[in-house]
Amino acid sequence: MNKTILVVDDDDMLRNALARGLRTNDFYVLTANSAETADEILSRINVDAIILDRMMSGMDGLSFLRKLRATGNNTPTIMLTAMGGAENAIDGLDGGADDYVSKPFQLRELVLRLGNIMRHSKNTDAPKMPNGLVLADDEFFARGENGALNIIALSTEEKKLLANLTCPLGNIVPAAPMVVKRLRNKLNNVLSNLDIVTIRGRGYKLVCSVATQEQKGA
Repeated sequence: MNKTILVVDDDDMLRNALARGLRTNDFYVLTANSAETADEILSRINVDAIILDRMMSGMDGLSFLRKLRATGNNTPTIMLTAMGGAENAIDGLDGGADDYVSKPFQLRELVLRLGNIMRHSKNTDAPKMPNGLVLADDEFFARGENGALNIIALSTEEKKLLANLTCPLGNIVPAAPMVVKRLRNKLNNVLSNLDIVTIRGRGYKLVCSVATQEQKGA
């Protein structure tokens, strides 16, 4: 059965183009030009995921999402917005977004991200980001004990390595030992539950900190 996606954006051209693109990827698409219209649709129809613009006339997307989450509606949601950057991504994620994507965007990437958030919502056994680690808008964040998100300052090499280690989680990735060492230190400084271990002859793997010291390398 085709998945049903609700696209909420007050830009008619973008909303219609996105709907067409999603339909060519075998999604059933509903559209709304405002948060108020989206609210009315969701009161009648269950959808599999929402693509939500942040800046809209009337109720803005972030306020709408917070209201939605407060009512117990946990429909997987991607916030798609021109408001890029780490702080805006943190606001979106804290507001209840499952993913945060800046405009301009690639349709193929958006389709992959849709599949990812829907798979995780339906299957609790599906590989996910480790507890406390969040990826949004091509940046990694650490969620502290108080729930606050803070960006992890990574070099291009470190970010690429962490992306390969977590997409999907469990990947074994070859990498330069110095890059691994730097990334491990940065992760250990903000998330004590994570470690990078050596899989001898193959590369490195991201694991929870239950791994023993003998397993560690690099």
